[in-house]
Amino acid sequence: MAEKSTFWKKTGLQDLFLPSTKNKAKETPVKSLTPDEVYKYILEKFNESIGQLSFANRIVFYHEYIICFNEEDYKEFLAHKQGLFGIIVHESVNQFYQLLAAYRKAGKTVEPSGSKWVFRLVSHPDYQRGDKGFIGKLLPGTTQKDENLRVTFIPRHTGIAETLDVNKEILNGFTYYSEGYYELPYTNDFTEQSVSANKAEAGGGQKTYARFETILPDHSFRGKKLEFLMRSEEITISGNEEDRVAPHIFTIPSEWVNTPHLSIRHNQSDGKTYLASYGEKTIVNEKDVPRSEINAPQWIELPFNSRILLNGIIGINIFKP
Repeated sequence: MAEKSTFWKKTGLQDLFLPSTKNKAKETPVKSLTPDEVYKYILEKFNESIGQLSFANRIVFYHEYIICFNEEDYKEFLAHKQGLFGIIVHESVNQFYQLLAAYRKAGKTVEPSGSKWVFRLVSHPDYQRGDKGFIGKLLPGTTQKDENLRVTFIPRHTGIAETLDVNKEILNGFTYYSEGYYELPYTNDFTEQSVSANKAEAGGGQKTYARFETILPDHSFRGKKLEFLMRSEEITISGNEEDRVAPHIFTIPSEWVNTPHLSIRHNQSDGKTYLASYGEKTIVNEKDVPRSEINAPQWIELPFNSRILLNGIIGINIFKP
């Protein structure tokens, strides 16, 4: 029976992106995907986009970054480093702003082509262990010209980047995970803006059990990071319909957050943090959290460096204080 043809073979990209199996026996084991490798790869592509797109005195750069890995590499990363993609993305954007600030200080014109940053960390079934691919876009959610979609690919056997233009149909085979999609508003002042949700409680030497961070898509909080310090053994996370103001209530001013949405508790006996959800949908580290009744919460453990996703839109990271 004839071997089934893939999109890669039909377009002639098979030999370039996915070498034949003849050399597989000679390949050495590939190291696991690391957070630093992902972070440096994103920064590398950001700098490359400036070099390729800028002209005259104007700095131009991609606003959407599609980073693709092998399925096994990707799943292994999620299994052992859950929640880290969100942290990597935020660190990458902070570094973007530092680099753009340096260009502006040098007298260059730095104006965005879009109003947000979009990151899609994905996998593809035809990628082999160690393969990395990149697609950049000026305007998030668009492809400018279908015939001019620029793809950069690093085959595992050479480590040498290959870049070419392909049709957007190449995106059809990518697998997207909720853990791998991030959307951040673009801010034009290049300063790390942070809004503390409980500034009044910031002093006095009070014990802090955890720190929470979220970046909202809402226009009024554009480009700002909302931070909350957990200074009570139990706190409530609520949405924009919350009318109570108290040190133990973390109000996220967004219609995508239920009121209330979460209870988070620090257990003195074992020193661990636990979460109960009352919202429509809550995901912690890629796992659905069962919905509880307010009077009968179902508690699950919430480790530090976890990522909480509320109703598929609002992401919250929890860190050590």
